[in-house]
Amino acid sequence: MNPLEIYRLRNPIQNYDWGSHDAIAELLGQPVPSAKPQAELWMGAHAKAPSEVLVGGEWLSLPEQIRRSPDEILGKEVADKYSGELPFLFKVLSIARAVSIQVHPNIEQAGAGFVRENALSLSLTAPDRNYRDENHKPEILCALTPIYGLNGFRRIADMLALLQQVDSGELATAVNAFAAQADEAGLERFFIAIMTLDSARQKRAVAEVVSYAEQHRDEDMVFEWVVELQAQYPQDIGVLSPLLLNLVRLEPGQAMFSQARQLHAYLRGTGIELMANSDNVLRGGLTTKHIDVPELLSVLAFKESEPEIQTAHLHPDHVHTFSSGADEFSLSVVEIVPEVGFTSTEHRSIEFLLCTEGEMAITNGVGGSVLQVKQGDSFLVPAAVASYRIAGRGLLFRASVP
Repeated sequence: MNPLEIYRLRNPIQNYDWGSHDAIAELLGQPVPSAKPQAELWMGAHAKAPSEVLVGGEWLSLPEQIRRSPDEILGKEVADKYSGELPFLFKVLSIARAVSIQVHPNIEQAGAGFVRENALSLSLTAPDRNYRDENHKPEILCALTPIYGLNGFRRIADMLALLQQVDSGELATAVNAFAAQADEAGLERFFIAIMTLDSARQKRAVAEVVSYAEQHRDEDMVFEWVVELQAQYPQDIGVLSPLLLNLVRLEPGQAMFSQARQLHAYLRGTGIELMANSDNVLRGGLTTKHIDVPELLSVLAFKESEPEIQTAHLHPDHVHTFSSGADEFSLSVVEIVPEVGFTSTEHRSIEFLLCTEGEMAITNGVGGSVLQVKQGDSFLVPAAVASYRIAGRGLLFRASVP
């Protein structure tokens, strides 16, 4: 592999049960509906499902190519900082039904959990494993279609107002105690109390809340989503989550960031996600995968928050870079218009490019080689490529290291 060239990527699809049968297939120009649900398209070098690069007509492992030329592909500064590893994972998410109520550990928690589960001789692919690597997983999601999600605990006053409005008898003791101490310590005690109710009491609490929500679903999207989640995951304690977490709707071009230890879930829609190179997830409900409530509670930060929604503003240079504060990744959306095109900067690290609409051509600024691009195509631009230019019309998402 010549690190002065730009290469096409071939990327694995994760067939999780919450995925759709159309969005990723349509993006890639494959038959619709797909035979299996397609939840995530992974672009990266994660050991679970690495991408491949097209070199001389042959598909080769991206992690192996990085190992051979880390300074040239990643950039020397990135290679030194991350021990020759690609620090991010780039994804397309296609969400047909809710993706688990979940939290990601910070880097200290991830390292300790990984060592602990290794000591227990748990296979990295074991279904009951929580920590599959030693990394944290801050992440940003940008909508391609409208996306509904839950992100962080609501303001405590708003949470209590909803809980008192529903007036669940099964939750009354916990709600009253929360109201008597309406702060983050009270929130922690309340959340632990409902998450550790025995199964029968959880089911009764969910039934009471759903009964109220069915009568008021036209008044508030919170109750509409309670009813929807009950249909998807009957009697699951996660059905209560719209009462507790911020309900967010992202319009196309809008993005939100989820930091470590922040409870969140994605409910519906298709988007571009960029995160640190990790697959560590602690789940508490709304899933058929492994749930570990005690571990989730040990990782979770109990604090109210307001989601920060970012909107892409593409003019005048037709590029918008979203803010995340993460060291490992930077997500940009690039609009290619015929009169302007796009020319890369000369000082940059590794980049991944994904075309989500249109047709264009990428010209390597040094070798002059040209790659034709259509919707669904993705490319690796090694750091050693001095510059490149894109002409045509369409939309690209760019993943890089700041």
